[in-house]
Amino acid sequence: MSELFLPQELIRKKRDGASLNEAEIGFLVQGISDGSLTDAQLGAFAMAVFKCGMSMNERVDLTRHMMNSGDTLQWSQLELDGPVVDKHSTGGVGDKISLMLAPIVAACGGYVPMISGRGLGHTGGTLDKLESIPGYDGTPNNSKFQSLVKKVGCAIIGQTANLAPADQRFYATRDVTATVESIDLITASILSKKLASGLDALVMDIKTGNGAFAADYKMAQELAQSIANVSNQSGVPTSCLITDMNQVLGHSVGNATEVTECLDFLVNPKDANTRLITLTIELSAYMLQLSGLEKDLDIARKKSQDALNSGQAASIFGKMIYELGGPIDLLEKPNKHLNPMPIISPVKSKVSGYISEIDVRAVGLSMIHLKAGRTKSTDPIDHGVGLSEIVSVGQWVSKGDTLAMAHCRDKDQISYLEKTLPSLITLNDNQITSPVLIHEVLNSNNGVSS
Repeated sequence: MSELFLPQELIRKKRDGASLNEAEIGFLVQGISDGSLTDAQLGAFAMAVFKCGMSMNERVDLTRHMMNSGDTLQWSQLELDGPVVDKHSTGGVGDKISLMLAPIVAACGGYVPMISGRGLGHTGGTLDKLESIPGYDGTPNNSKFQSLVKKVGCAIIGQTANLAPADQRFYATRDVTATVESIDLITASILSKKLASGLDALVMDIKTGNGAFAADYKMAQELAQSIANVSNQSGVPTSCLITDMNQVLGHSVGNATEVTECLDFLVNPKDANTRLITLTIELSAYMLQLSGLEKDLDIARKKSQDALNSGQAASIFGKMIYELGGPIDLLEKPNKHLNPMPIISPVKSKVSGYISEIDVRAVGLSMIHLKAGRTKSTDPIDHGVGLSEIVSVGQWVSKGDTLAMAHCRDKDQISYLEKTLPSLITLNDNQITSPVLIHEVLNSNNGVSS
């Protein structure tokens, strides 16, 4: 490590509320990467930032240095005939949009190198969902990844060891030091990986509500504005949509169950869950507009819908799966490959009424209890366990009607869900409207576009 700085003095400086300059932040990130910054020092630094915050310049510097701690993807040598654009979600229960969104945007002329994560806590992970598909390789090398993006138009993989490695160590430390909920550190964590992908544009889906990481709306706004400002200042045009997570997104939770819903969505879009298709098309439209593929947002929406309705998006998704080792006939024969659970049984309502509230976070935690999710990154998961046909807020159900279909391995799991799930869904006599799906759209410099 350089002799110009002492880690403890920089930690002290941030602890006392002062700003760090770019060289000081670069020194700390280098220490995170090469291990010369101890776990104790890294934890202390994380807590200092958590308590005192960072200026916008500090956030930009931290993001850039973390981005440059490993590989950064370059696309110019591939001579692509369209922009490189991506979407990232802060996660939620049943959030499967990436699987449909990437091929839709690819069908509209964009190139989507989507680097996704695994589920942790009550939210699911895109990579876990895809790994329920037999043979799917979510960790190709950079060369294969880029070649596939050029060939197919999109590829969804997991983070490699060489992509923003400083973030991997930093996040692991934050996870055990109660410093995850820092706007400054969340911003740097998300964007260091996304900016390392060499994007021309980025759209963020910031979830808010009882099933979201940012349950508090003010926190969601602060995170959205921080990400928009830092990303735009780093040279990547970015818009952030703040969207609802007060009910399951779509009608399924789990891994194979969500993949099945995605396949149905791509093949039979007219039958898709209304909120799921609305948000998918909206995010796609913003990606097309922000990347320069389409100036008018309404036309971008129509273009996205046409790519879906024509079957072109489904075809691209099938090609992506096959090129990454999955079955060539997944779209045609999903049940052949996704191995339905031995027990698929309804969980019935014990009372009649309108669905007024769903404890979405608790629904996600119930999946963890059944090993469909994980509490730590090394936990194995059961890809088959899940729920489908979940009711929506505002829907009427009679006593004995189905609240959800449970996909389980044994009767104990069914019994658990029959006991647990009805207690997570509140019914009353008064019908309420479904929560607003898209609250607002934020750009840089405190701009609100809608």
